[in-house]
Amino acid sequence: MTCFLFTRPQNMALWQQKLGFSYLLILCLATVVSSHNRPFTTPSVTRLTDSFPRVPVDQAFSKAFGASNIQFLSNGSTATLALDKISGSGLVSQSRYYYGFFSAAIKLPSGLSPGVVVAFYLSNADKFPHNHDEIDIEILGHDKRNDWVIQTNVYANGSVSTGREEKFYFWFDPTQQYHHYSILWNSYHTVFLVDNIPVREFIHSRTYPSIYPSKPMSVYATIWDGSEWATHGGKYPVNYKYAPFVVSFAQIELSGCISDPTAPVSSCSKVNPSGLDPVNGPEFTKLSQQQIAAMDWARRKLMFYSYCNDRPRFKVMPPECL
Repeated sequence: MTCFLFTRPQNMALWQQKLGFSYLLILCLATVVSSHNRPFTTPSVTRLTDSFPRVPVDQAFSKAFGASNIQFLSNGSTATLALDKISGSGLVSQSRYYYGFFSAAIKLPSGLSPGVVVAFYLSNADKFPHNHDEIDIEILGHDKRNDWVIQTNVYANGSVSTGREEKFYFWFDPTQQYHHYSILWNSYHTVFLVDNIPVREFIHSRTYPSIYPSKPMSVYATIWDGSEWATHGGKYPVNYKYAPFVVSFAQIELSGCISDPTAPVSSCSKVNPSGLDPVNGPEFTKLSQQQIAAMDWARRKLMFYSYCNDRPRFKVMPPECL
């Protein structure tokens, strides 16, 4: 909270008047700050991030771009990625995956961050430049302190012009500590989770097969300049006066089928001591009633844009929206 100190005037009436004004001003400022923090009581959910093994960042990923802006810390268990005037930076997984559970604990840059994009996503654009698949968690900087938003998106077979975006506010300050951002992707559905709370489910059987991601993908962790579109449609570009913008990634989980181009069938990792299978395990073919209730809470309280409600953009609603 920001406070203002007034010296006591000789005129007591004027002093009382100033006190009343300062009280209202402080109350107003407190309201603004708390609206950014968005204090909510979150629903209880199963912690999927406790079910899969964690791997060191420096073993799971290699440097994709902006190598000088990437640092591996704490024996490789954490990586910091920076965006400055020269370059953003990014990591790419050592393996490609054909379905699985993918998660990272992320701590976002503090301070003003318009135009900054932090992303944790899957893509095969390097291998299929004209018909790539992509599953995105993009965290978009804002023009006000700590007011980040999260955008989820799904592409398949190069359908970038018909992306299926949904945007959410946070119920916490994502710059103060690490929070988990996870993607569950298998032949049944794609689920986006924040701190283990599902915020979105994209069900395979409810949409056209051609728009459901189905080719092996790499996992990426990046920070970059999205001035042209990220904050209010490009209204607020990155202000490099506040650079460098530094994001931290830790607690990496990559469990699924590893794609081997030389093998006739993709191999699934068996290293998970719990025996849980995010690809075909019965626990992962559909959401539990607890997860459905939590997702309903997130979508009612925090979602502020869905392509399913964008009538000017979609004259005919996609089948999964019906």
